[in-house]
Amino acid sequence: MKQKTNGFSQRYGKALRKHLKRGSHTSLQPALELGRLAVALGLETLELARIHERVLALLKSPNQPNETARKGELFFSEAISPIVETHRAAKQSKIDLNRLNIALNRRTLELASTNRQLQRGIIRRKSVETALKKSGEHYSRLLNDSLQLQEGLRQLTHQVLAGQEDERRKISRELQDEIAQTLLGINVRLISLKQEARLNTRSLKNEIASAQRLVVKSAKSVRQVARKFGNS
Repeated sequence: MKQKTNGFSQRYGKALRKHLKRGSHTSLQPALELGRLAVALGLETLELARIHERVLALLKSPNQPNETARKGELFFSEAISPIVETHRAAKQSKIDLNRLNIALNRRTLELASTNRQLQRGIIRRKSVETALKKSGEHYSRLLNDSLQLQEGLRQLTHQVLAGQEDERRKISRELQDEIAQTLLGINVRLISLKQEARLNTRSLKNEIASAQRLVVKSAKSVRQVARKFGNS
């Protein structure tokens, strides 16, 4: 792991050096890619911050210390965004899965009630079997009907369990995909707002409105999935 971290620090230093040498409008895509690599390596926020500070200390320009710090801050903000989003997505997923577990527990209780009814039905069937042993064809017909009913209830119980598991997986995927994508879009917008506020205040209102729309979309998506789950 230490070897991987050292290799990452070298890549980070090269990318940051190139970023500091270029103009203010240079792309932050290399920083974003480094952030994704950090997530893949299992690096946390504090570890990435330490790497950034060490690299920046070596690259600071004595002639333009403030400009170097500002560019370095933009680069670090972009690099750390995948880690932040991973934490947020994981936290939200945990909340959603807790809600799902509550709903599944409720379904389990309902199923237990159904099973108790089934057991009572089996007991009644056995009682009927004992009483009908003297009735010949009538007994055979009722016994056959009882066995068919038991098989139908067993299949129904299996279908309910399978449906619950499919529903849980489907809702979990929907929550993770929808929320992660929308929150990533919000984060990108906010970073863009930060840059626009320093470089071009004209389009700042438009960017704010766009970010607000993404927030509304995220809230709407969460409500839709939660409503769909609640009605299921």
